[in-house]
Amino acid sequence: MADNFAFAHEHRKQIAWMSQNTNTIPLTPSIKEAMLAAIEEGEYNLYPHRRGLAGLPEAIREDLGLPAYDVIVTNGGLEGTYMATRALLHRGDEVLATDPSFLPIHDQIRLCDATIREVDIYREPWRLTAEAMAATITPATKMLFLVDPHNPLGFSYTRAEKKALCDLAAEHDLIILDDITYRDFNPDHILASEFYPERTLVSYTFSKGPGLAGMRIGALLGPRGLIQQVKRFDTNVLGANILGQRAALAALRHKKEWRTVVRDTCTANQDVIRKAVETVEGCFLPVYPSKANLFCIDLHETGVNPDAVEERMLLEHKVHIRSGTYLSKSVGSRFIRVSFSVLERDAERFAKAFPATMAALRR
Repeated sequence: MADNFAFAHEHRKQIAWMSQNTNTIPLTPSIKEAMLAAIEEGEYNLYPHRRGLAGLPEAIREDLGLPAYDVIVTNGGLEGTYMATRALLHRGDEVLATDPSFLPIHDQIRLCDATIREVDIYREPWRLTAEAMAATITPATKMLFLVDPHNPLGFSYTRAEKKALCDLAAEHDLIILDDITYRDFNPDHILASEFYPERTLVSYTFSKGPGLAGMRIGALLGPRGLIQQVKRFDTNVLGANILGQRAALAALRHKKEWRTVVRDTCTANQDVIRKAVETVEGCFLPVYPSKANLFCIDLHETGVNPDAVEERMLLEHKVHIRSGTYLSKSVGSRFIRVSFSVLERDAERFAKAFPATMAALRR
């Protein structure tokens, strides 16, 4: 909600920021040093090369094990998905997606006058199945939009599950837009391109794992034919944020230094939050453990409005979480989303504030 975010930004230094799946865990100094060196050298005086900083596209391909894919370096992951949807979708096309989901990309799809066919996954087994996908495909279906690991539920597909979805996409000649924003939190993540390389686009970002959300740096990868189509809508002729690119390249070069810390901290914070949720009658975690840096907390049986929980947690406890209404028009009133790539003290703050907030709102 706009007013809540205005308050949160105004009081940023006092806020436990658990609302946007950002990462506030202190990371390796190498990333900060790379940005400072670029500032000292005045690298920001010039426009960056449109192709991307020397070594960055190559490092992204190496990180994903996709040496044959072309790379577009973008200002955040959302710029890449915008270009992809605008280039590849047209009036009357249909895109298969889930409910709940990351709705800003659904908005991008609607800008193309395409239709979204949302599969309700807010129920067992809490994920898109091949059976549900097959039942939703029509002759107009042109794209499968996957978020894996999933925002907001936090699940990630197994190898067999992902292969089944990719096989169906291949059978119907669909494009897969594989949003892997939370890949760094899941050591077992599987790329759709492993099974369906010829028609898969990969949406990649540095916002979450290495904690560079404010740098707005990402990439879109895909086979040359698809990327050439997407480039028709690449209006960013002057390149992406050079400080962000320097930070991104350092993050890839020093990944072993920060990824273990991030994963271990998230594992510990998940456990702290789970224990707090278990003390509140009527609340549960649909997916646990999460394979991302977030999960949903279902409030439905309590009768408490998630918008009220978001507001009270923020204004009274300085803990910023997100109402499910941001992530689903149909089932968003059932849950809140909480991200836990934060300092352990922030997870502890949540654990104290959440039961107190729920008790106050149930009166």
